[in-house]
Amino acid sequence: MSEHFGTLSDGTAVHRWTLERAGVRVRVLSYGGIVQSVEVPDRDGRTADVVLGFAGLDGYLEHPGPYLGALVGRYANRIAGGRFPLDGLTYALAQNDGPNSLHGGERGFDKRVWDVTPVEHGVRLRRVSPHGEEGFPGRLEVSAVYRLDDTGALRIAYEAVTDAPTVVNLTNHSYWNLNGSGNAGGHELRIAAGRYTPVDGHAIPTGIAPVEGTRFDFRKARKTGSGYDHNFVLDKGVTGTPVEVAELSDPASGRVLTVATTEPGLQLYTAEHLSGPFAPGDGVALETQHFPDSPNRPEFPATVLRPGEVFRSETVYGFSVR
Repeated sequence: MSEHFGTLSDGTAVHRWTLERAGVRVRVLSYGGIVQSVEVPDRDGRTADVVLGFAGLDGYLEHPGPYLGALVGRYANRIAGGRFPLDGLTYALAQNDGPNSLHGGERGFDKRVWDVTPVEHGVRLRRVSPHGEEGFPGRLEVSAVYRLDDTGALRIAYEAVTDAPTVVNLTNHSYWNLNGSGNAGGHELRIAAGRYTPVDGHAIPTGIAPVEGTRFDFRKARKTGSGYDHNFVLDKGVTGTPVEVAELSDPASGRVLTVATTEPGLQLYTAEHLSGPFAPGDGVALETQHFPDSPNRPEFPATVLRPGEVFRSETVYGFSVR
């Protein structure tokens, strides 16, 4: 089911689609591929929205920085210096995060209107990113299917093809608050990762290090706390089908979120920079992805996509109570 959600300054209409199945209701916008809301019950059957979002289009236009619920690309996370080499050429990107390129540049996928069509229990979003958009090479055809399965889990499956060598890294940037309001720092988190990527002063990875004996050890569930904007190297690596890698739970409501993915990394962001109608720490972002700055780090899992290849990635958000 779709409805008119607003109109951009250039006259482009934005629509909202509502998906419902197995007691879960999800609303998705054609603008930015944004997951506006996810409504699930708590242990007593009371329903609340467990992702941060705005009630109207103006909120997203006035506060683009947090990327609330957005489909992020062409390259999620950071590329150092806004530059990367590929096949003997160096490509220059927008530097929209200090010296870095972040989440696709000044006008990434999160600020584009997608073509949306219904599929069984979901929607398919499509757009073409032309050669040179935000500095990235190649004409990239992208699709993302958002679907609720028979358990009420939200499955997001991405595909992309290109007509020239390029780099691709896509994710969803939802901020989860399983209590539906207040600070999320008391949530408990488990991540199946024995390593992470330490960062420099510009949040660029300096290598790979063990989590043992550090505050980055979430191999056993503990409170998320604050001060995280780091990529975790998932133990499973790249997989052909989604494997569960994380669990976020809220003791107060009993709600539990599980994350399964095909991706090799998970960015934990505890939202210290949220502002406007939201306060720092109001949500926890769990961004499934390849590693930050991979185009400049040949030792990291590759993000290069070439003509004739198909980029595929899938992440599953499961909901339960305890």
